[in-house]
Amino acid sequence: MQAADPTEALERAIRLHGRARESGSGRTVLVGLIGRGIQASRTPTMHEREGMRLGLACDYVLIDFDQLGLADEALGAVIAAAERRGFAGLNVTHPYKQSVLSCLAGLSPEAAAIGAVNTVILRDGARVGHNTDCWGFAESFRQAMPGAEPGAVVQFGAGGAGAAVAHALLELGARALAIVDTDHARAAALAARMDGRFGARVRACEASAALLAAHDGVVNTTPVGMDKYPGTPFPAAHLLPRHWVGEIVYFPRETALLRAARALGCRTLAGTGMAIYQAVRAFELFTGIAPDRIAMSRHFEEAA
Repeated sequence: MQAADPTEALERAIRLHGRARESGSGRTVLVGLIGRGIQASRTPTMHEREGMRLGLACDYVLIDFDQLGLADEALGAVIAAAERRGFAGLNVTHPYKQSVLSCLAGLSPEAAAIGAVNTVILRDGARVGHNTDCWGFAESFRQAMPGAEPGAVVQFGAGGAGAAVAHALLELGARALAIVDTDHARAAALAARMDGRFGARVRACEASAALLAAHDGVVNTTPVGMDKYPGTPFPAAHLLPRHWVGEIVYFPRETALLRAARALGCRTLAGTGMAIYQAVRAFELFTGIAPDRIAMSRHFEEAA
């Protein structure tokens, strides 16, 4: 089967989306989300409803490579087509948060340090990558567990989201971080990058019950737990009641991992917080207007 033409696929995505309600100001901001299997995303609703609340028409288009029949290699061409079409920016999700780096002209300091991008600003002929996932996870942790320290943490996943979460955990003061990934070389590369930035407290590890028993918290940054990838990233029997357990998956809201953790009495951190707060920061980058985080949370819940 022949892959779709990137420009035609983008136009199809725009047609499928339709138009947002006109704003009183007459200003319209065109943005979108690039990824695979993203039809359940609540991000369009958050951006469009907050834009409407602020008197701004925000068209947020899902550019789902699965739905549109696009090959991974079309990523750069799709971004170029969006640039020509007048998009103010794009969010980027699984599996493109790292491969998108080669399509950009520049990176914010935080995105450069993390090595992953989830927000691209298209302005004045330049494509600049930012990472709002890192702040989004950190803010979610601060809100859900006020005053708590991460302690020693095992993180499952070393992809684009994993890089942002690892950076956030270390900025939050994690005293040690063990990174587990099915691709051990990728885990080792992320551990080396974070170790170089934060000091000798990050290492790549193999999953085991003993590893979890030696740590205070566990975070899943893999897609495992999504409707598309059901299950848990490690045997849930390895959890202990004293663990805190975090997710970045937010659909379903309660993954199998969170369900098992709550049944044990663990403190839990749902993926919804990161999903909301990364959008708060991205909205401001796209529009130049600071959104109301409480309103964004309400939009998120209403989109369920």
